[in-house]
Parts: sequence; C-alpha cells; structure tokens
Amino acid sequence: MLLFRMRFLLLSSCLLILASCSSVYKNLKPAGGDVRDIKKFAPDFTNVLYKTEVDVIGGHHLSGLLLIKTLPDKSVRMVFSNEMGFKFFDFEFKPDGGFKVYYIIKQMDKRPVIITLQKDFELVMMRKQNPSTGYIRKDDKYLYYVFPQEKGANYYITNKAGTELIRMERSSDRKPVVQAIVGGIHDGVADTIGISHKNFKFNIGLKRLKR
Repeated sequence: MLLFRMRFLLLSSCLLILASCSSVYKNLKPAGGDVRDIKKFAPDFTNVLYKTEVDVIGGHHLSGLLLIKTLPDKSVRMVFSNEMGFKFFDFEFKPDGGFKVYYIIKQMDKRPVIITLQKDFELVMMRKQNPSTGYIRKDDKYLYYVFPQEKGANYYITNKAGTELIRMERSSDRKPVVQAIVGGIHDGVADTIGISHKNFKFNIGLKRLKR
C-alpha cells in the first residue's frame, strides 16, 4: 500500500511538472495573411498627454502626467512627471531601435526596472516587429500576430476578422508575462492603455487628457 501511494505521488508530481511546462500557445494553428497588417493598430503618439498611474516593485506608487511626442527624426520622447513638473523619467525611443535614458529618479534607477519600462512601451508602440521572422497563428476566436524576440515573443491578438485589436502580450516560451490593453482609439490615439505584469507587481495605467 505504501509503495502504491509513493508511485501515485510520484506520478502526480510528474504530471504537475509537465502541465506547468506546457505552453498556453501550443494549440494555435497556422493562419494565412500578411503579418505587417498589424501595423494598422500602431498608436499615433505624435503629441499626446496621459494621466498616469504606476505601481512599481517595492510598493512605490507614482502618479502624474506622461507626455509622448514624436520628434522630427521619428524618435519618440516620453517624459513622466508629476503635476508640479518634477520628472520621474525621461526616455527616448530611437527609430533604429535604440533607447536612451535622459533621466530617471533614484528609486527607479535600477537596470531591471528600466528594461521593464523599455520593453513595456516598445510592446505598446509596436516597435519590436520584424516582418521577416513574424508569423500569424489562430484559434477558434482570435488571430495571433507573433514577433519572436531574444527571449519569448510579442503577441498582438485580434478578432478572427483582424479588424479589432483585443490585447497585446509579451511572453516567455510558455505563457504571457505582460499584457497590455488599449481602449477607445480615436484617430489613431488610444484613450486608455493598461499594462499589467503577471509575475510581479508592476502596473501602468494611462488615461488620455484632451488638450
């Protein structure tokens, strides 16, 4: 009886390990279409201001205004400050994929935090897309535009017709680690953007301020 229980526990443990290692994307099927079509959902950040809430690792909460502006050379400058003008961070995303930190407050000046912010906003801006390596998958409800990254992939998920962007995901090989939802798009500008991390507390909420 004891031997049977040990074998049962061992088998159960192995099944749990296999389940935890299984990819949530494993049942997706190849789909036709042009992976470049997803660019029609790329947000227009010519000059937009968002009321912003950020919950950062370590229990820090920041709120203020995020100005996103596209410069003449197509770089995107992103400045987050409180309503009194005190800056939390000042980033630039260059058209060639480069990234520059002009300023970041001491509490956030940690490489993992900076990299996380960089990748989160690159996901939303649809900047890390290589059509030559991208591909499309599908399930019963959605299309998945997949762009492999150095680690994992960026997924842009639409309805089956490809006419509505449902959500964006940055994933490991097995599951989403970040999800972003864009709402209320008017003239290419999103009224709201929500970014949430699945493995730790790091959330960003943006609400557009019309000027």
